[in-house]
Amino acid sequence: RATSVTGVQTCAMNIDGSNTLACLKPIEDVSGKIYIYPLPHMYVVKDLVPDMSNFYAQYKSIKPWLQTGKKKADEVGEVENLQSVEDRARLDGLYECIMCACCQTSCPSYWWNPDRYLGPAVLMQAYRWISDSRDVKTKERLEELNDIYKLYRCHHIQNCTKTCPKHLNPAEAIQNIKKMVESA
Repeated sequence: RATSVTGVQTCAMNIDGSNTLACLKPIEDVSGKIYIYPLPHMYVVKDLVPDMSNFYAQYKSIKPWLQTGKKKADEVGEVENLQSVEDRARLDGLYECIMCACCQTSCPSYWWNPDRYLGPAVLMQAYRWISDSRDVKTKERLEELNDIYKLYRCHHIQNCTKTCPKHLNPAEAIQNIKKMVESA
């Protein structure tokens, strides 16, 4: 595992009952004994290392890349996919997610349905691509998410938002996806 001292995901764990990044948790914030556990509700590979394979498979399922509609390899990269300053600003609070799974593993709906509910981190990333003005597959992305388990297991408990070490708001992103699906 890579060493993390800058909040880049590899040191996600449960410290004194809260999911966080160990590199961002000051020791001074904890008094007395410190209880350290792997991220909850994930299989453990070894020690504090969780098995992230299901999480990454779910992430891959949302096609987390810019889909421009260009099919030929020579068309891709031929022209820049420019974006206005305003459109780019709409992605603030979405692209900063480091996929640490702190929010994912703090979500009761994810605990109960880890194989079918995509969870807060993956859904926030889906919303990031749905919101990108350069992406031409918004309709297809919304159709793919319109599923009782993939999207609608979120009950807006907001554990995800409370535990995010980057202070992002996955719960809001999920609600925005639901609104977009319902109005499509």
